[in-house]
Amino acid sequence: MALMDFIKKQFIDVIQWTEDGDGTLAFRFPMSGMEIQNGGQLVVRESQVAVFVNEGQVADVFGPGTHRLTTQTLPVLTYLKNWDKLFESPFKSDVYFFSTRQQIDQRWGTSQPVAIRDKDFGAVRLRAFGNYAYRVADAKVFHSQVSGTRERYTVQDLEGQLRGLMLQHISDAVAGSGTPFLDLAANQVEFASALKEATAPAFAALGLELLSVTMQNVSLPEELQKILDQRIGMGIIGQNMGQFMQYQAAQALPEMAKGVGNGGSGIAGEAVGLGAGVALGQTLAQTLGQGLAGVGAAAPAPAASKPDDIVALLEKLGDLKAKGILTDEEFAAKKADLLKKLG
Repeated sequence: MALMDFIKKQFIDVIQWTEDGDGTLAFRFPMSGMEIQNGGQLVVRESQVAVFVNEGQVADVFGPGTHRLTTQTLPVLTYLKNWDKLFESPFKSDVYFFSTRQQIDQRWGTSQPVAIRDKDFGAVRLRAFGNYAYRVADAKVFHSQVSGTRERYTVQDLEGQLRGLMLQHISDAVAGSGTPFLDLAANQVEFASALKEATAPAFAALGLELLSVTMQNVSLPEELQKILDQRIGMGIIGQNMGQFMQYQAAQALPEMAKGVGNGGSGIAGEAVGLGAGVALGQTLAQTLGQGLAGVGAAAPAPAASKPDDIVALLEKLGDLKAKGILTDEEFAAKKADLLKKLG
């Protein structure tokens, strides 16, 4: 009885693999010195592919279903083994199973900013991240190029390589989409589609199919973001500089009025103290000049009856003109009135 049990263990009647959900992409069926029976069964489940490998050379490939192993179902192996007339039983062969289901929610992202060319800014370093999904599409290519003779090859084993391929083609995707950086955030679907198109051939070379790519965020490094914010602000101001200057002048006028009312050192000094620019200073001078002209019209200079008083008043008016409080025209008009009184 023990001898019969030993003999039975040397032959394999059913070859199958039940995935355990651990992210395995390729699995080598454990032979442990055993051999496959003529007429044995191969069970390949949905989302699986089985590959027979003879002495390192890929032979027959089987899709989902139950297959009886004969010379008819193993044509390539039969040719390699020279089974043209008689199927040798039992026989030896390596059998590999591959999972062809989608490997979803795989993450990609830039650990460091990636430099790209942009038609608005010239060169930009951006950060981006998202996810992607893929599957094993060509088991023969994947076996020969990636998994090889390993007993098990997992998603984790391939993760770094695939993430590198995604990042490698970001620049190509931006150039291919033709989307400026400022529009990338609003066109993430188009950018992700361009990234998928640019990266898919590199996946295919490994026997993989890149099924989908999504982008969740795209941004600039902090120091570049500050510069971009300043440029956007200047662009907004530049669209209506006149209104912006009027607003700034209105905000500064109360402080200027306080300085004048408290016997300040003059308009020019107050403007410098407020940090106003040249254009703002001109606007303030014009505004205050108009206000002072109105004050002068409402409260004319007191009549002078003596020549000395008139000369003193002219000197005061001259000081006001020198300080910019009175315009040349205002000073000339008041001077003419006073000179008439001298006559």
